[in-house]
Amino acid sequence: METRDWSGPDAEGVRTLPLTDPARSSLRGKRLRRAFDRPAPALDAWPAAWRELLARWVRRAGSEKRYRRDTLLSAAGAARANIALTLFERLVADGLAEIEERREPQSGWQLVNLRFLDPTALRGQLGLPEPDAAAQAWQQRKDIRFKRDDLEAARISLDRLAPESALNRLELLAALERWTAGGLTTGRATPRDFAYFARGNTKKITVGEWRWLAEIIDLGDYGIAAHSPLLLVAAQFRLTTPGGTLDLAAAPAFLGLPPRAIGSVTAIAAPPACWTLVENRSAFEKAAAARASNEAVVWLPGYPPGWWRVAVAHLLALAPAPARIACDPDPDGIAIALHAARLWTQAGLAWSPWQMSADDLARLSARRPLSDRDKNLLRLLSSAALPAVLAELADAMLASGEKGEQESLFWDILEA
Repeated sequence: METRDWSGPDAEGVRTLPLTDPARSSLRGKRLRRAFDRPAPALDAWPAAWRELLARWVRRAGSEKRYRRDTLLSAAGAARANIALTLFERLVADGLAEIEERREPQSGWQLVNLRFLDPTALRGQLGLPEPDAAAQAWQQRKDIRFKRDDLEAARISLDRLAPESALNRLELLAALERWTAGGLTTGRATPRDFAYFARGNTKKITVGEWRWLAEIIDLGDYGIAAHSPLLLVAAQFRLTTPGGTLDLAAAPAFLGLPPRAIGSVTAIAAPPACWTLVENRSAFEKAAAARASNEAVVWLPGYPPGWWRVAVAHLLALAPAPARIACDPDPDGIAIALHAARLWTQAGLAWSPWQMSADDLARLSARRPLSDRDKNLLRLLSSAALPAVLAELADAMLASGEKGEQESLFWDILEA
């Protein structure tokens, strides 16, 4: 739209463009107003109340989107309605926004909606992050590769998280790699030592991040004295170690075994006829309670961490048997099942999906829509040679646009 199509500037430097189109009656009695070629105002000189309200409006604003007056007033709240009305005019006069007005029979020209001309520049002046900055940064860094298998397995699991959380945790994995390269794994460091190394502050790793690290990485392998992760298993076999025998049948439910304890096992008596891997923790507990006497049920904590794969591979070498794998009937569930199944494929043993069919998805009482990431992951998975059950599940998800969680599939497992 050419500047020459607009009226001359008024006393505030604002120009007007009538919106008329003989073929569109909806444009009658409407106009646009904006100022051109105005120097960028110094927002730090604006009243704090103006800056705070503008920050609320532009935090996620796009330059092509028009925002209704009533929507902006609602975001301002009743206490700041007068500030909002003043700010509308200031934004137009300073060349920061374009407004559309409609002529009302009783009250004259009234603001209908507003468009921010350069919301990115406004966010920059207000010290606000770009709304998609984390997503863009994650897309740039998500394909980084680690030399250690446990770090690489942990990196793969990050794709399920929100970009900001994924970036923060990727930073911790990179710090663990530097920790290893610096030869620091041979000592006995505290979690605070590692936090200072990773982020320059002993308290900058959150409780949730520590919990995640402890679940997905054996920090003991890095010389960090944190709680060892546990392999949760329910079975009736006996584990022989140099220090004695551990009879899992004596446990009423399941046991948590540290990776180092599993690594010390030299033989398994009364081995299982089948290994059952279950991803969801609640579903695992139900499957463990309902297992057959010749079945071993193991918790699969999402994308299998390196310590988990080493521990399970050791048990599998001592007690080879086929597996059935139950994960969420969703795109990540298929990927997780394939990752875990590699241990059986590499050992020349059979495996099959369990509770992961298209029918299982259909009988869920609640399902969720697929995200764009889900659809992309399904396309990648569909290009591989999937087992028939998983291929049908992938097709069903693409056809319905929905995915599910496995927990409700296990509600009636005790009666099955």
